[in-house]
Amino acid sequence: MPDRFSAISATRRTFMAGAGAMLVVRPAQATPASMAAAIRQVAGDAAIKPGKIKLSIPPLVENGNAVAITVTVESPMTAKDYVKSIHVFTEKNPQSNVISTKLGPRAGKAEISTRIRLADTQQVVAICELSDGTFWSDKVDVILTLSACLEDPI
Repeated sequence: MPDRFSAISATRRTFMAGAGAMLVVRPAQATPASMAAAIRQVAGDAAIKPGKIKLSIPPLVENGNAVAITVTVESPMTAKDYVKSIHVFTEKNPQSNVISTKLGPRAGKAEISTRIRLADTQQVVAICELSDGTFWSDKVDVILTLSACLEDPI
């Protein structure tokens, strides 16, 4: 009978070792170039001009696990002149496109507020697309004292 249990035990050890190897998490290799590529996915070849959008985020953040941001766009939000979408990008998070929202003229106000995670000290960029097809941006450099989004490799 011990042979049967040792065979089960060996199989279990083999399984657990394989499962543990699959759980190894590597830190993200995000770069400013990956952020630029993510922005190009949204805007294509359109020119992105500064202005009309305001990204409010603290320039010094103690904890990157829950960073409050507000993005506001100057727009009358009428049927002919409104904000179609708002996007927030980061250059060092595992995924560069942190948030994307779609709006319409019935939104009434072109403003979003949320909390995001930040992996490191980095630049955060907000981009909006207006109903006329133009893109506008704002960026803030954020200094972070305690990072989020990263896990140490085993």
